[in-house]
Amino acid sequence: MNYKGIPYLQQKLMMKRLRTQLRYAYYDMKNITFDFGISSPPELRMWNSVVGWCAKGVDSLADRLSFRRFKDDVFGLDEIYDMNNRDILIDSAIKGALINSCDFIYISEDETGFPRLQVIDGGNATGIIEPTTNLLNEGYAVLERDEFGNVLKEAYFTYEYTAYYENGKLIDTRTNKASYPLLVPIIFKPDSKREFGHSRISRACMSYTGSALRTIKRSEISAEFYSFPQKWVTGADPSAEIMDKWMAAMSSMLKFTVNQDGQDHVKIGQFTQQSMAPHIEQLKMFASLFAGETGLTLDDLGFPQSNPSSYEAIKASHENLRLTAKKAQTTFGVGLKNAGYLAACIRDNVKYSRSQLYRTKPVWMPAFPADVSMLGSIGDAIGKIETAIPGYIDQDKLYELTGI
Repeated sequence: MNYKGIPYLQQKLMMKRLRTQLRYAYYDMKNITFDFGISSPPELRMWNSVVGWCAKGVDSLADRLSFRRFKDDVFGLDEIYDMNNRDILIDSAIKGALINSCDFIYISEDETGFPRLQVIDGGNATGIIEPTTNLLNEGYAVLERDEFGNVLKEAYFTYEYTAYYENGKLIDTRTNKASYPLLVPIIFKPDSKREFGHSRISRACMSYTGSALRTIKRSEISAEFYSFPQKWVTGADPSAEIMDKWMAAMSSMLKFTVNQDGQDHVKIGQFTQQSMAPHIEQLKMFASLFAGETGLTLDDLGFPQSNPSSYEAIKASHENLRLTAKKAQTTFGVGLKNAGYLAACIRDNVKYSRSQLYRTKPVWMPAFPADVSMLGSIGDAIGKIETAIPGYIDQDKLYELTGI
């Protein structure tokens, strides 16, 4: 096997790490928004507002992806995941993959020789992927960094061995007991061009979020004028004492002297009060664009449109989200099965062929579990199906279809 080598993979990771950090900044609401410098006063140009749409776009999908078990699990993959904190491990890998487009599961051995699974985010691991199996031909991962982001511990994965480095020096080499390198990618929406997938936080999502943040910032500035409209005075004596601006705005009693001509021509007026409606409408426009990009609704983004909906109405309004969740289950299921397969090789100390797991299928809970109001309709449907195909609906099939 001709390998690219560690320097190549390190350079590849360095190029991708900046993008993963940017997307985590959007997810954590720590992104910096560009200010056009037109409507913002100079002292407010460095001030940033926040909006949690990107986090909502990721979490709304991640929370609907709930892995249940493996069907026809002849190699005991469920046991391996149960021994490695299944719920936390899988949820962490899925959420990281939605943010980064790809996360990795690193497989090693504990003191007893049982496989140990650990999630490494896409900003700390990379590799050369084999498109037919979605496993790696070789991989590289940063296992530990210091507080400044400098690499302390790293690992290099091949078919034959796994090499461990500390501060750039080789400290250990372990023979690989599995059939592939012990670093497995968990990928969201891969294709032939981008084999490591696409992030849920797309360029469009980041653009709409930036536009929404600028809208919120402008509305905050306009709110000051909306709360205290600007006033004007003409005809006052030029030598009159100038009142403090804040006192003039808040005082209930004002005094003005006549002008130089001795005639009382003092006039007081107020500029037209600004309206917040244009800012609200613009923010709603960006919310609509973001919702269309992510398969959400305006209700999900904080703009209530109607009364609480039924199960069918919610499912219909989230049809794009449902299709995205279904496709994500397919690609994530392949990654989880691959990780379990290599872990089984480690556990049994046997290099199994991947074709031996062709009957094993990942089983997920429905993205939109039925509520109580749907029980009657489900019962009618089951009765009709049983009449047409006796014995087709068993307990497992019912759970897969409805979550009940």
